[in-house]
Amino acid sequence: MIHDVGPIRLDIESGECVGLSGPSGSGKSLFLRAIADMEPHRGTISLDGTEQALISAPAWRRQVALLPAESAWWSDTVGEHFSQTDALRLGTLGFDRCILTWPVSRLSSGERQRLALLRLLENRPRLLLLDEPTANLDEENSTKVEELIRSYREETGAAVVWVGHQRAQLYRVANRFYAMKGGRLSVAGGLP
Repeated sequence: MIHDVGPIRLDIESGECVGLSGPSGSGKSLFLRAIADMEPHRGTISLDGTEQALISAPAWRRQVALLPAESAWWSDTVGEHFSQTDALRLGTLGFDRCILTWPVSRLSSGERQRLALLRLLENRPRLLLLDEPTANLDEENSTKVEELIRSYREETGAAVVWVGHQRAQLYRVANRFYAMKGGRLSVAGGLP
């Protein structure tokens, strides 16, 4: 239970993508933040049989990675936010290595969103929690993000919870669909 959200039971298989939709304010982001150990909650959250409470928050967040709707940037240049960069993934998202020299202030909201995803993947998390990962992107860049996440799932077996409002996109990326309304989760075969 997170504030007025829940109780929720959701099991996700390795490599699976679960789509989650619902009206603004219904608790989707709170749910993701609780899974990422960034929001106090009651109940148990486990990854491969290991409970969240038994692992330090930083270690948990390397395995269970949250991409918020608005990413944080704490240094002046893009490159300072990366410990390593994958040139192939940079290219997949339409960037070349020179973007690493750019000041963060030069980035558009869509560029920040795509680069935050790359930063998130550096730790090779086993569960991705994506809070509207393409909200600020045009169709072409949304497709690039979808492809990158699909490729990452296939390569690593990582599971994904993808929060979004675009029905067509959730049909493309997810194996199962849920709707959240009033803090409750329900199966959404046709999506709300």
